[in-house]
Amino acid sequence: MTSDLDFDPTLAGVAARRRAGATPADEWRAAQDRIARWNDPALFIHLASAIPEQKIPDEAAPGSPLAGAVCAIKDNIDVAGMPTTAGCPSYAFTPTHDAPAVARLRAAGAIPIGKTNLDQFATGLVGTRSPHGCPRNPHDPTLIPGGSSSGSAVAVAAGLVPVALGTDTAGSGRVPAAFTGIVGIKPTRGWISTRAVVPAVRSLDCVSVFAHTVADAWKVTCIAGGFDAEDQFSREPVWPALTPGPLRIGAPDPAALGDCDGALITAWRHGLDALQALGHTIVPVDPAPFFAAANLLYGGAWVAERTAAVGAFLDRDPPGADPVVAGIIRGGYRHDAVAAWRGTYELARLRRLADAAWTGMDVLCLPTTPTHPSLAAVRGDPLGVNARLGRFTNFANLLDTCAIAIPAGLTPAGRPAGLTLFAPAWHDAVIARLAATVQAKLGLPLGATGRHAAPEIPVLNLPDGGITVAVFGAHLRGQPLNKQLLANGGRFVADCRTAPTYRCHLLVGPPDRPALVRSGPGGAAIPGELWHLPAAGFGRLTAAVFAPLAIGNVTLDDGRTVKGFVCEEHGAEGTPDITRFGGWRGWLASQT
Repeated sequence: MTSDLDFDPTLAGVAARRRAGATPADEWRAAQDRIARWNDPALFIHLASAIPEQKIPDEAAPGSPLAGAVCAIKDNIDVAGMPTTAGCPSYAFTPTHDAPAVARLRAAGAIPIGKTNLDQFATGLVGTRSPHGCPRNPHDPTLIPGGSSSGSAVAVAAGLVPVALGTDTAGSGRVPAAFTGIVGIKPTRGWISTRAVVPAVRSLDCVSVFAHTVADAWKVTCIAGGFDAEDQFSREPVWPALTPGPLRIGAPDPAALGDCDGALITAWRHGLDALQALGHTIVPVDPAPFFAAANLLYGGAWVAERTAAVGAFLDRDPPGADPVVAGIIRGGYRHDAVAAWRGTYELARLRRLADAAWTGMDVLCLPTTPTHPSLAAVRGDPLGVNARLGRFTNFANLLDTCAIAIPAGLTPAGRPAGLTLFAPAWHDAVIARLAATVQAKLGLPLGATGRHAAPEIPVLNLPDGGITVAVFGAHLRGQPLNKQLLANGGRFVADCRTAPTYRCHLLVGPPDRPALVRSGPGGAAIPGELWHLPAAGFGRLTAAVFAPLAIGNVTLDDGRTVKGFVCEEHGAEGTPDITRFGGWRGWLASQT
């Protein structure tokens, strides 16, 4: 376990250090030092020897949440100038271009520090199928870290990097998150391009994201996502309208989950209790079609896809090939086209049943895994233990759901236990918002760092190209101009407060309006609201704002900067200062 409790391993910590004067090079050196002190040769397959000067992005992306953030990349995703091995040394090649997901993170200011270990060719949920060894689980070295994105999850959980990319075909972005006590997002298939990713099951593969908090994982996912015309499996997002209010959370009877470790079920129930306490309704659901779909993944067409990807390479008996992985992938030759079509027909039947189940719930909540095996257990039964781990994860990509794994509690032995939230395709923002509220409610440790999640619920911008706007007066809910926000597609996000460096003046109307002015020392924290508008709606709103009011940058009390209603300094000269009333609503109350 890491011991530096003063070190903030989140993106908020990166931003705070940047405001205090730290440079990207400082972040890089500190991460290298943490990795050296962690001293696990099985964690990284490749570490960059020096920070690439041309990639330092402070001037290009100063407002990005990733500016100067060091990240780790699973070694089946191309990073220009770093070898891609997919966990097999003889497969190695050095790409000249980043995978699109990596390129998007770089453009936002992230700095890849190295390539992490994995179950070879992303085939496994255990993290032990690598000639480089098994990354050490930071909670208990006798337990597996989970796979196949083992190294990426451990690098985050140990506090070495704030965020990391993995992949997820059967659960590789969720199982290691559960086993290391962090957040893992498996987005809707096709949102993040899988071009320049070594395929596992090409039609199902996803790039996944690991972080300590839902907010951080969501920011990275939104930055990495985007349509890629050169990726035949990329899809244009179809975001549904989001409506506030309680959700129906589908949860099976525990008896329907099969044989599970009692401590993991207890943590899952604790998570359900938190959801209920937040005002959501727990509804029963029959998990049979989901679990039946999960059983299809290692039969027929989808095993044969692994063979199509790297079977010819493994047929040459290359040095360093993991025998378990090679056996699984070569097994695809036993499945003919007839079996593949039968599997396809069965999946279509199960999709109809799953669609019917979704009519009775908005979100499905399951334990992330049924058990947390030891290294010894995997050595004794490498295939059986691995197969059991996918019971609650394998179906997601087959049934086209998004999913997010979050910590749900700690077992009596102090080990992390997780739950996963699922929703139909493109409902990623629904489960991210839900997961953020649950994480804030539970307040569990961040990985193995000894720190805890912040109790406040973060603002999650929606992935629609829109903009979050802070309002402080006539646009507040219940006020006369709130209809402008609604007419432009605005959605209420959260209450907020400015940093204590503002003052509020009165512009006498009609209508009367507040004027927010930055004052520096001697100011106050002014309450307001955050609203999210689509880009076009934001443009229309901005066009309707006239001097002396304007849309400018507003610093919130948590250090974030958002767009918001402000007043030109000269416009407030000689107007009444109403700061002492505690915001616009306070001033209105004083007039009655």
